[in-house]
Amino acid sequence: MNMDIVEGKWEQLKGKAKEKWGKLTNDDWTVIEGKRDQMAGLIQERYGRAKDEVEKEIEDWFRDN
Repeated sequence: MNMDIVEGKWEQLKGKAKEKWGKLTNDDWTVIEGKRDQMAGLIQERYGRAKDEVEKEIEDWFRDN
C-alpha cells in the first residue's frame, strides 16, 4: 500500500474520530497521527476515563470503522 493511500485512510478515520471524541483538538490529532497509545492517553485525560475503558472503546471503534 503506498503512502498516499495510507495518508488518505488516516484522514478519513481522523474525521470519524473527531465526531466521536470531539473534546480532542486539531492539535491533539496532529500529535496523535495514528499512534494509538497517544490517542488513548489523550482520551483518558480529556474525558476522565479509566485506561481499560478507553482501550476497549478504541478497539471497538477501530473494529467498526
